[in-house]
Amino acid sequence: MNKKNALWRGAAVLTLTASALTLAACGKKQEAPQAGKPQVTVVTLTTKPVSLTTELPGRTSPFRVAEVRPQVNGIVQKRLFTEGGEVKAGQQLYQIDPALYQASLDSQKAALARAQAQQKTAALLAERYKPLVATRAVSQQTYDNAVAARDQAAADVMSAKAALDTARINLVYTKVLSPIGGIIGRSAVTEGALVTANQATALAAVQQIDPIYVDVTQSSVQLLRLQSALASGQLQKAEGEQAALVSLTLEDGSQYSLQGKLQFSEVTVDPGTGSVMLRAVFPNPDRRLLPGMFVRARLVDGVATDGLLVPQRGVTRNQRGLPTALVVNAENKVELRQLKTDRAIGDQWLVTDGLKAGDKVIVEGLQMVRPGVEVVATEAGAKPAQQPQAGAAAAKQ
Repeated sequence: MNKKNALWRGAAVLTLTASALTLAACGKKQEAPQAGKPQVTVVTLTTKPVSLTTELPGRTSPFRVAEVRPQVNGIVQKRLFTEGGEVKAGQQLYQIDPALYQASLDSQKAALARAQAQQKTAALLAERYKPLVATRAVSQQTYDNAVAARDQAAADVMSAKAALDTARINLVYTKVLSPIGGIIGRSAVTEGALVTANQATALAAVQQIDPIYVDVTQSSVQLLRLQSALASGQLQKAEGEQAALVSLTLEDGSQYSLQGKLQFSEVTVDPGTGSVMLRAVFPNPDRRLLPGMFVRARLVDGVATDGLLVPQRGVTRNQRGLPTALVVNAENKVELRQLKTDRAIGDQWLVTDGLKAGDKVIVEGLQMVRPGVEVVATEAGAKPAQQPQAGAAAAKQ
């Protein structure tokens, strides 16, 4: 029995010793991190003028469009252009059979010659009767008839000249010309087709796409907010050429290399969409922009003279979805701030409330701290501060 008791006592002593050593080790592990303050990286905020832009959806449209239609009736003899090619203003596109109009022109020339001959005869007769009236060799009535015939012959000459001009114009119209220079689309007719003057269907369409229009829409709500911000002084109106410059983002996300210029803004709001149309014009020498393409245009709204930009990595959202930031105060303790943001500019937020110039916003180490904790702050881009010696010694132990 004495041996058994001794064994039980020995086992109990060993168990208590192991438990004490385990608790001591756990105590050391828990105390080691508390010996040093958490290190965080901060960005000190400063105010500066910030140019504010708005990105709006839009579509491209040709600078000029001309639908080509015949002005005389006839059969199309030739098509004198390549579909999809470039044409110049005044270039012939189609040839309509001119035979009928050439014959009409020749006929009107003959009619004019006949009218001129009759005018000459009537004028001579009136001249002969004039001295005979005084001697009563002819009656006054006969002379008056001769004068009237002379004047009517002169009117017939003028009418024949007008008819001749019409016939000449119709003959010219058998050559269908391009009214503008640009890119011509597909032809709606081929050789042998019968066309009529001023028909509803166009023979072809010519579009000038260099330069090219970009029509964008802006909601009336955005427009009112912008006007209010400018009136209250929160924004200063951009001045000079920069105010009218517009840049484009294409459908594939790439940036269009050339900048355009804002031409005008509509003065009425579309009742169906509640938006206002704005038109910009862009150079398009390489024809990269085609009519009907969807684009996003970036326009300058104004300038925030005291803009406060905060890195997006330093802004988080609380459970209600509101933006917040952790700030290191003068006592090196963490504070939680609730923010009001206006818009994202690149990788930064434009903050209008909740922060001020000089505040130190934590951008790295957010997961290791909470409000009220004292920290060691290092400015972003600067060499990190070293841990205190006491903390290092505790870590070694």
